[in-house]
Amino acid sequence: MNISIITIGKLKEKYLKQGIDEYLKRLSTYAKVDIIELPDEKAPENLSESEMEQVKLKEGERILAKISEDTHVIALAIEGKMKSSEELAKDIDQLATYGKSKIAFVIGGSLGLSKEVMKRANGTLSFSKMTFPHQLMRLILLEQVYRAFRINRNEPYHK
Repeated sequence: MNISIITIGKLKEKYLKQGIDEYLKRLSTYAKVDIIELPDEKAPENLSESEMEQVKLKEGERILAKISEDTHVIALAIEGKMKSSEELAKDIDQLATYGKSKIAFVIGGSLGLSKEVMKRANGTLSFSKMTFPHQLMRLILLEQVYRAFRINRNEPYHK
């Protein structure tokens, strides 16, 4: 299985990089995982509604350019569907069973995802009603994907 994590913004925090590297290493026995970092749109602190939409549109165009037609896209969004670890594991297992070997998880920038990206998504996923920094979401997502593979193979992993 090929999993891409398409994300806006560069990761600078060393401690997050270390955690991400650890989960990428652990996941390497189960799937090919790529992290595609795209630049965030430079914008001033106080944006109007239309300026926010413009920023999301430009970031969305960059995201969509990285998604092939045969990729199953899951957008991470606060308004997405909340799932248990077991439900996510089942979803990943079913995608593999039905021949979907390419999955892309999309993490937007600080303003979220454009309408165009949301339309392209085959599904949405929310980890909480709380807002998390998009940099931290990479680590949380990788841990949950790793957990999903362990669940699907009935391998021990802490609960």
